[in-house]
Amino acid sequence: MRGLSSRITKCLQVGSKLKCDDNTGAKVLEIIAVLTYKGRKRRVPKAGVGDVAICSVKKGKPDIIKKVVRAVIVRQRKEFRRPNGVRIKFEDNAAVIVDDKGMPKGSEIKGVVAKEVAERFPKIATIAKNVV
Repeated sequence: MRGLSSRITKCLQVGSKLKCDDNTGAKVLEIIAVLTYKGRKRRVPKAGVGDVAICSVKKGKPDIIKKVVRAVIVRQRKEFRRPNGVRIKFEDNAAVIVDDKGMPKGSEIKGVVAKEVAERFPKIATIAKNVV
């Protein structure tokens, strides 16, 4: 997994709900852990765009509800700053379900994907409709 070109503001913490943006059958995900998070004792782990989170499926098809999955966060509401000075934010928080190797489980992504995610996960960028 590559490093990101910009410093992302981490705004999604454990317990946050995300919209699932692919066609795997899940609708709403809840973050239960964040991979590669190193923090202080008793501090709640946080995640931002491009991070991999372990999520629980809250709404969706009956066969996938209550499953624990890995997801890559592709959009966040909290604005973050890119190295060229542009500040970017999205209208919702969204994630895409991936497997252990970082390959997306779905075959299409409905919304836009941040450029930082495309740098780190090129396969997600290829199936996304638009990269911002």
